[in-house]
Amino acid sequence: MSPLVLLFIILASLSSCFGYHIEEPLYQTNAYERYPMHNYWRFNNAKHERFGFMTRANRATPHSSISVDDFGAKADGRDDTEAFQKAWNEACSRGASLVVPENRIYLLKPITFSGPCQPNTAFMIYGTIKAWPVMSAYEPDRLHWIVFDSVSNFKVDGGGTFNGNGKIWWQNSCKTNTNLAVTFNECNNLRVANLRFKDAQQMHVTFQRCFNVIVSNLVVKAPGNSPNTDGIHVSETHNIQISNSEIGTGDDCISIVSGSQNVRVTDITCGPGHGISIGSLGADNSEAEVSNVVVNRATLRGTSNGVRIKTWQGGHGYARNIKFLNIVMQNVTNPIIIDQYYCDQQVPCQEQVSGVQLSKVLYQNIRGTSASEVAIKFECSKSVPCREIYVEDVILEPEGGSGGTIATCENVRYVNRGKFFPQCSPSIK
Repeated sequence: MSPLVLLFIILASLSSCFGYHIEEPLYQTNAYERYPMHNYWRFNNAKHERFGFMTRANRATPHSSISVDDFGAKADGRDDTEAFQKAWNEACSRGASLVVPENRIYLLKPITFSGPCQPNTAFMIYGTIKAWPVMSAYEPDRLHWIVFDSVSNFKVDGGGTFNGNGKIWWQNSCKTNTNLAVTFNECNNLRVANLRFKDAQQMHVTFQRCFNVIVSNLVVKAPGNSPNTDGIHVSETHNIQISNSEIGTGDDCISIVSGSQNVRVTDITCGPGHGISIGSLGADNSEAEVSNVVVNRATLRGTSNGVRIKTWQGGHGYARNIKFLNIVMQNVTNPIIIDQYYCDQQVPCQEQVSGVQLSKVLYQNIRGTSASEVAIKFECSKSVPCREIYVEDVILEPEGGSGGTIATCENVRYVNRGKFFPQCSPSIK
């Protein structure tokens, strides 16, 4: 065999071993830096095998299962909370799968599934878990229904349903007492997949102070007029991927708030609802920190907002390195909005001199129709203007083709490339 042939075989084998990685196109100007998100995801994808639930060996290894029925759950309309707690304690101590059988509906009062657990503990829900319908059962803690607390190397899967039985809550809705239907608190190396969340009391599923999270193939549904029923809420969580999910609720489809970093959202269908939001940030003069957020390949239908960043006056901190890519708007009110004068209270907010700094925000390849005349609204702070805002190939036309769309832009410095319609006034740019 000739040396050249031998060299070609060696190079080909190396290529097949190491594979390749395709990065998303980046918007680049002299002022716009390459985001560290790409370095993070390249590293993290290579390290997925460190998550116990993702290795081939673990998938192939026999895994013991514990049915809630074996601990006395009846699914007959009576309270099954105690049986679930006993089954969880056993599964957690053994690193086993707790199984919620299919074609059965179990009623639960507020419950916390606490860790730490043995590695590879799982919660496999094939049937339905439904919230207890009497509100007095929630008096000790009206803020939570189901909590998974401090569980690592953990997955929740199975194709079943969490039903928050929310109608009684919606009739007595109060934003100061937000009820979180399913909460993951301080869970590391977590996978939540192939589940339905329905009619939550308020927020459907919350990730709070978690690290390394993969969320995929969720269906989250509530009526469009159900109050405060965010679909997926991300708070103080680092390294989370949300993908291939359908969300339609009465509030934000996805909300990302302070303390969150390295958030990647891909292939989401949203509507009805309030769109995909970062914030609100800076309420009650608080500090906000959000960075490295990518929303890629989303379709929004009939929502009251599209992609939104909302901050209160008086806050401080930052939201930066944010990308909205490849998004389709269909009959969306306020398709693109930055609102630094957000004021969600009955008493008018007083103008303040401090604000959350917004910078390095990219809008790329966003197209579709606006239900409102104002398709793009950059309402930035006078004291802390938005800076390094990049717009590339954004076209938002009026729904139905009649009338027109406009952009209102205040206290913002932006750069545009490619097509941009409707444009801000040159005097405001």
